[in-house]
This record gives sequence, structure tokens and C-alpha cells, in this order.
Amino acid sequence: MIPISVMVTGEGTVSSKIKGHYNKEKPSSFSNELRPVVFWNITYKCNLNCVHCYIDASSKSTREELGREKLIEIANEILKIEIPLVIFTGGEPLYRKEFWELSEILSHRKRPKLGLSSNGTLITEENAKKLKELGYDYIGISLDSIYPEYHDKFRGYEGAFSLTMKGIENSIKYGIDVGIRTTITKYNISEIPRMIDFAAKINAKRVSLYLLDTIGRAVNIVSDLPTNDQLIQLAKELIEKAKEYKTKLEIQLVRGNFIGIYIADMIANNKEDFLKYLRMIEAQGDCGRKTISIYPDGTVRPCQFIEDYIIGDLKKQSLKEILSLNNKTLEKFVNLSENLRGERCSSCLFKKICGGGSRGRAKIVNKDFWGDDPLCFLDYNEIEKRWNLYGTHTFIR
Repeated sequence: MIPISVMVTGEGTVSSKIKGHYNKEKPSSFSNELRPVVFWNITYKCNLNCVHCYIDASSKSTREELGREKLIEIANEILKIEIPLVIFTGGEPLYRKEFWELSEILSHRKRPKLGLSSNGTLITEENAKKLKELGYDYIGISLDSIYPEYHDKFRGYEGAFSLTMKGIENSIKYGIDVGIRTTITKYNISEIPRMIDFAAKINAKRVSLYLLDTIGRAVNIVSDLPTNDQLIQLAKELIEKAKEYKTKLEIQLVRGNFIGIYIADMIANNKEDFLKYLRMIEAQGDCGRKTISIYPDGTVRPCQFIEDYIIGDLKKQSLKEILSLNNKTLEKFVNLSENLRGERCSSCLFKKICGGGSRGRAKIVNKDFWGDDPLCFLDYNEIEKRWNLYGTHTFIR
């Protein structure tokens, strides 16, 4: 995750509230490999049918899900380990009745802080009130376009836009910080600046931009990936939007850490400045590096965007056992840069900072899970030359 607003302005909104103040002078230490942020996918069921769903969720899903007692056991272990942040997701987390009981167990604690990732359609006034009472710090609500027809088509449900907007309205009404979560494709990337304006207008506090990742149902829409030229133009626009909405709304980018390096190169004043930005990006972590994902069946992945590797199984192991550097599969992702073998990624000076982008895109487009992310547009040799980095600053590698 690249905190673009914090990089550009030194200020955040939601991230500062949850993690505390951080910037290039003081990188975030909110989570670590053994106490990561947990994305808890509690159900495979969802009332929408999104074309890009990474977990292939649907209302008709019959896949195995953990029972109530096991879910409660996991929640109590999360408390014991002192996980810093739990983000409930799915499927649609509000689709499962145990969501409320699990939230009650974890609520009003110093750790974890609570977040919700939702399509927003089930956030009635009553549910928004309950979420506020449970102390939810943040709700990320998916909105993929300011145009209802595009959003409804992408989400596979006619009328989804209006229901989602009502969920956003209800959440804000009860004083919950709301972030707009938008998946970027080549079709909606040009409207992202307008999406940010729209989010600010409705008093959202964050816009999280997810580069389309080719896992789950998204393997069927590989042709929807944005182009490198589109991403370069977007990066320039995001810098300006971050300045425009400083302290009012923050922008972050997910599944494209190489864009963070590109932005650092654009905004740094000198070599020392550039290196500080790199440290800040590295401190955010990535799949298996300060984040994990618990799936509805109890399997644990490095994050919700990796389906090829299971780092543990909570039906057979404790969470503490899984979160150990003796866990060789977890260690593979903690030190992910050592496993990259694509022509570009393996030779890139910034591979430890970036983590190689998306393993899903590498697998589907370049036919190698450990290969190159096709969306990376960095001229890393030119950047290395510009800042005279070769052979120095070993922390980068």
C-alpha cells in the first residue's frame, strides 16, 4: 500500500487516526511480520456478483466456512497476540450473522483497531449505528465509478450504485470515517481524478485505488488492465490531487508499489530525500510482509490477493504458530524479493522496496508467479543513475 497523500504532503486522515502520525522522517511502525494487519475474510457469500472478485464470492456459494465456535476461538487469539488492526471482509462480511458477535469480542480494545471492507449495500441506518457503537474506526466501501451504469455492470447487480451510496450516506451520518475503494481498469482510470473530487464532496476521508489484480474471477478480464501510459499519467494527477485535498482526504494506492517509487522520484528534492521516501514505502509492508489474510475456510494466505500459497490452516494450527519466522512459507513472502526471477524484477535495485508488484498479474500475463509484473513501467536504471545509487545503501536490496 502506497500512502500517496502522506508521501506528498506529510499528512494523512484515516491512516494517521489508525496508525498514528508518520511520514518520511518517521516511517510507520504500526505492524510487523509477527503482528501483521489481518484481513479477515469471514464468508464466501455476497449479494453482488463482481466481475473481478478475488475470492469468487456469490450468494449461491456452498464452500466450507468455519463454524461459530472456531471463529470465536480465532477472535480471542487475535486479542492475545495483540494484532494491531483487523479488517473484516468477505465476500460481504455483513452477509454473515457471526460478524456482529466477532465485532463485539474485538471491540473497544486498544488492540486491535477495527475496520470493515464492504460493498455498502447492507449498511442500513440501523447497521451504521451498530458499527459506530462497536467502535469501528473505518469503513472502506467499494465504488468503481461515478457513473451508476458502469458501477452496476462491474458489480454484477442492477441498482448496486444507489444502494452503495445509501450505505456511504448512513455511515457518514453516524460519524464513521468512510473511504471509497475503487478498482482501476483501463475503462475507469481516466475518471479517477473526478472520483477523488466526488469523494471529497460527499465527505469521505479516503480514496483507496486498487490496480486490477488477476486472481479469482478477474482472470477473465485480463484485457481490462490499464496501460503503462495510463498509469504514468495517473501518478502525476494523484500528486496534484494529494496537494489539493491535504488534511481533508487522503489518497492511497494498492497493488502497485512501483508507482510509489515513481512518485518518490518525482517529488524528492535530493538523494537523501529520495532514500527517506523509499524507507517509508518499505515500512508499509505488503503481502506476507506485515499483512495476512484469513480465508473463510480457515486457511491463511499472505494476503487476499495471493491464492497460490497457503501459509497455514487455522483448523489445524494456532495463529501464533502460523505467525512465526520458522514458518517457511511465510518466510518466503517476508523475504519475497529474494524469490523474484523475472528479467526486470530480479535485477531491479528497488525490488525489496516494491516487492515485485502483483504475483497474480505476473502469473496470468507472464506465466510465472515469481516473474515480472506487466504493469511496472519503472525505468529503474535511469532512477538509479539519477540518484547515484549503484553500489550503495544496501538497505534497498
